[in-house]
Amino acid sequence: MQAKTSPVYQIFEQQHQDAKSIFLVLGKQIKSKKAIELRAKLEFLEVFTDLMGKVHFEDPDQGSDLFLPFKALKKALRKTHHLKLVERNLRAREEEVEHGYGSFAEYLLEQKKEIKKEAFDLVVGSSLKSWDDFQQKAQQSSRGIKPLVINTAINQLVQEELEFLHHDLKAPLQSQGFRDLFESLRRIIMLENLLIQLGFNPIFVTAIHEEIGQLKENLKPWYSNHLAFQALSGFLAEKDHISKKYMEWIKELKEEKKSLSSEIEKQAFDLLKKVLV
Repeated sequence: MQAKTSPVYQIFEQQHQDAKSIFLVLGKQIKSKKAIELRAKLEFLEVFTDLMGKVHFEDPDQGSDLFLPFKALKKALRKTHHLKLVERNLRAREEEVEHGYGSFAEYLLEQKKEIKKEAFDLVVGSSLKSWDDFQQKAQQSSRGIKPLVINTAINQLVQEELEFLHHDLKAPLQSQGFRDLFESLRRIIMLENLLIQLGFNPIFVTAIHEEIGQLKENLKPWYSNHLAFQALSGFLAEKDHISKKYMEWIKELKEEKKSLSSEIEKQAFDLLKKVLV
C-alpha cells in the first residue's frame, strides 16, 4: 500500500504551481513586480525544504538539498528587489526636495540592466524539468510523514532561529545583525503560519505573534534606508567631486539609519526577552 502524502505537501504544491507560472512569465521578460513575487514563492519553497531536511535529517537528498538548483535564481531576484527599493527611495527623495539626481538615476539604470540580465539568463538557461523534478522529489519526501513529526520539526526550526538570535545578536547591532534579524523573523512568521495552516496550535500567543510581525514591518524602512545608503555610497565612491545635494542626502540617510537602528534594536531585545523566557 502506497504511503499517503503529508498535508504539508498540498501547501507546497500550490506554492510550487504559482512559482512555476511566474517563472514562465519571467522567461519572456524580467519585470520587477513579477520577480519580487517569485522571490516570495521561492522563500516559502526553501523553508519547505528546510522542514523536510529536519524530518529526513539522515538524508540530505530529501531535505534542504532539494532547493539547491534554485539558490542562484533566488539570489538574483533578491538583487532585483533591492534595486527596486533603492529606486523607490530615490523617487521619494526627489519629490521631497523637488530636484533631481540624474547621474545617480543613470547609475542605477546601468545596474538595473546588469541585474535583470543576470536574472533573465538564469531563467532562460534553466528548464521546466528542474521544476518538475523538484515537485516529484518534494512529493516523495513528504510521503508517510505523521502530523506529529511535522509539528515537532516546525517547532524545532523556530527554536533554532530564536537560539540563533539569542546567541548571535549583540548590542549594538551592526548592519549584518539587522539583516539577520529580518531574515529570522521572516522565517519564524512563515513557519508559524504554516503550523496554523496545518491545523496545529500556534507557538506564540496572539500578542507575541503580532509583535514579531510588527518588528519585521518596522525593519522594512531600515532595510530600505540601508540599501539606499549602500547604493549611494558606491556611486559617490566613483566621483572625484561630490556636489552639495549628494552630500546632504547621504548625511540625512546616515542620520536616519542611526535613528531607525536605535529604535529597532530596543524593540528586538525587548521581544527576545519575552520569547526566550
